[in-house]
Amino acid sequence: MRPRMQLWESGFGGSTVNAHRRNARHPNAPNGLEAILGTHASIERVRQLIAQVAPTAVTVLLSGETGTGKELAASALHVLSPRARWPFVKLHCAALVESILESELFGHEKGAFTGAIARREGRFQHADGGTLFLDEIAEIPPTTQIKLLRFLQEREFERVGSNETIRVDVRLVAATNRDLREAVAAGRFREDLFYRLNIVHIEIPPLRERRTDIRLLAQALLRRLADQHGRPVDGFAPEALEMLLTHSWPGNVRELENAIERAVVMASDRWIQPEHLEPSLGRQTPAAIDSLIPGARMAEIERIAILRTLEAVGGSTSRASRMLGISTRKIQYRLREYREGNLLGEATIPRR
Repeated sequence: MRPRMQLWESGFGGSTVNAHRRNARHPNAPNGLEAILGTHASIERVRQLIAQVAPTAVTVLLSGETGTGKELAASALHVLSPRARWPFVKLHCAALVESILESELFGHEKGAFTGAIARREGRFQHADGGTLFLDEIAEIPPTTQIKLLRFLQEREFERVGSNETIRVDVRLVAATNRDLREAVAAGRFREDLFYRLNIVHIEIPPLRERRTDIRLLAQALLRRLADQHGRPVDGFAPEALEMLLTHSWPGNVRELENAIERAVVMASDRWIQPEHLEPSLGRQTPAAIDSLIPGARMAEIERIAILRTLEAVGGSTSRASRMLGISTRKIQYRLREYREGNLLGEATIPRR
């Protein structure tokens, strides 16, 4: 089928926007690799993989926890590919029951089921020439897995209720927050489909594993959200930034974005203060601390707390002392120990 430029929106699982048209409406909107922020080695590796794979037509499997930015990665794969002129179509598989999911993917004929009052094209046809992004791929039922496998093998399908075979040129990108190998072992996911999807695997790291990126992400989100809401907010008070740097972020970048959006709306002046953030961000339970530093001893927890606080306050030992409730002399002594023992890790602490 000949590729077509098309805008496709649906009430099911969000909307799909053609990247070319989106950029025409919002020329300054981030897309491609510049939307994937961070300097940590793990996120740099993600950008390198995307840049390497994007120009090809290979199927890509994105994995990572909820909120890590798998959709941004899928969008970058599309924008950097030769398919960027054609549609980027997305579907959240977990949001649909089986009968609707098949219709959404493959389309249906008039009268194929109750309520099918007219023929309808599915996402595969709307993505012809472009990219189809299937989020939460682990949630699709067995019968739909078989039909998806057939498409990946033959590049063809039939609408629900039709015998007409349709061929399309679609690059498939799938995403999951589950371990598909475990799903295969448990019999919930077809092994042959897993191997068809897993030709290139890109894992998006959780925010807690690249904590040095929190400051950069927070500032970028603040600029965008302040502009979006028309709020004259310029930055974070040191105490508020320290709360962001030490939170465990189980919801990853999405949770960070939600926290900053709330703070932008609640802020009464140019600076976000601790009271503008959710109170829970300032309370680290033992479980949360252990998630940051699994199995850590008390000395390691102290080291992480001192270094993160010093980063948040620009290296000021006196301000860090007030925030941590320990003496300036102890912080200076510990900092000298960390430098001499090469224990600063990725922390960047200015010398004062």
